[in-house]
Amino acid sequence: HLCPLPTPPKGVDGDASVHDRVLWALHISGLDDLLKFLASSPAEQQWALHVLEIISLMFRDQSPEELAALGQGQAAAEHREDTRELEELRQRELAERRGRALQRPSRRRRRWGRAHVHVHGTTRKGVNLAAPVPLQLKSYSHDLGKEPRRVPRRRQAA
Repeated sequence: HLCPLPTPPKGVDGDASVHDRVLWALHISGLDDLLKFLASSPAEQQWALHVLEIISLMFRDQSPEELAALGQGQAAAEHREDTRELEELRQRELAERRGRALQRPSRRRRRWGRAHVHVHGTTRKGVNLAAPVPLQLKSYSHDLGKEPRRVPRRRQAA
């Protein structure tokens, strides 16, 4: 127990008091976890009143209303911050998935932009084509896209 000073020392605004520094040292050393264990353990009931007195002295400068409001405000702010961070992570993951899907080749790459056309030729069955549809089917030829046969010079027409 630290007695409050009759005249608080003049320091910077928000400077920690001696009481606050002692509480921080207890927290850093892990003594607060030990006090929580002693308070909650049924085997250590002999220390319950001592722990209760220590806890009451730890909170001597705070009012219950301030402590309750502080906990709710922080919880709501932390909840909003966590929600915002999760939404950012979700959006980033969706963007990565879209990017990976665009980079991945499809299985039937050669058929994009092609149509299947049934062309009747000289045979009974006709031909099914997976080729770009010509503007006019009547002008379609099976020789489209093929190189013409080379004719030897001596057989060429004059």
